[in-house]
Amino acid sequence: MSNAPIALFAYARPEHLRRTVASLLLNDEAIETPLYVFCDAPRRESLRAQCAEVKEVVESITGFQSVTRVYRSENWGLAKSIVAGVGQVLNAHGQVIVVEDDLIVSPFFLRYMNDGLSMYAADKEVASIHGYTYPVSEPLPETFFIRGADCWGWATWERAWRVFEPNGKALLNRLTRLHLTRAFDLQGAYPYTQMLKDQIEGRNDSWAIRWHASCFLEEMLTLYPKHSLVDNIGNDSSGTHCISTDAFQQRVAMSPVNVERLELSESSSAARAFQAFLGRQTSLTARLKHLVRKYFLD
Repeated sequence: MSNAPIALFAYARPEHLRRTVASLLLNDEAIETPLYVFCDAPRRESLRAQCAEVKEVVESITGFQSVTRVYRSENWGLAKSIVAGVGQVLNAHGQVIVVEDDLIVSPFFLRYMNDGLSMYAADKEVASIHGYTYPVSEPLPETFFIRGADCWGWATWERAWRVFEPNGKALLNRLTRLHLTRAFDLQGAYPYTQMLKDQIEGRNDSWAIRWHASCFLEEMLTLYPKHSLVDNIGNDSSGTHCISTDAFQQRVAMSPVNVERLELSESSSAARAFQAFLGRQTSLTARLKHLVRKYFLD
């Protein structure tokens, strides 16, 4: 199977984008990987110069098998941009690796993504492959499954993306009717249900909470690596809704992740480790920082 294409989403941070592209180019697979870059238009006049500089960066990109550039003529916002862009690439290729312009990836990121996509392509229980792993204290398996989906450097197939439900109210109704809200909230460790309610009420426009809820309700799994292959450099107040925090900072893996076939079930030890890590982010300020950065940035 050929390498999955990358869908890269950019907005108004040219320096972040340069670093993201540079990290992708350190992957040996880049030269044989098609790249799609989706650039949103400025929301306000004060961002016009930054968006223009982003376009200059995008125009200069080389080193991939091909580069397809998509420039929006009006501001779409992150949610609409990602949902449309992911759908476009999946319609053309059947699989996609999704990266935003504030992620630094390991030189072994694309190998892991392609290995995971190939390994689990036919398994309807698997929703996606994820590159970022929380800096937990507990030991983790080389790779493992967690129920649901995630959004910091991920990959999926057209067959899995079909379960994406854009209607947040429909998702919340199902979670409530099936008495799954506590499980969805990692047994109370993290307020995902509240995030979904906020999306319904228009307090955020998060695509990621709807993607996570869609997959969670279908009892689908996402593959994670023991050693994170992604670091988010956007927690630096550079985004529209971004607050500075280093709580989720990671040093990316500098050796390959061995992707072997696993039993198609959630790792209970990894789930407990995620719950413990998020539970330690107990102050309201710490939780709000992560909520804003992870799901609301545009």
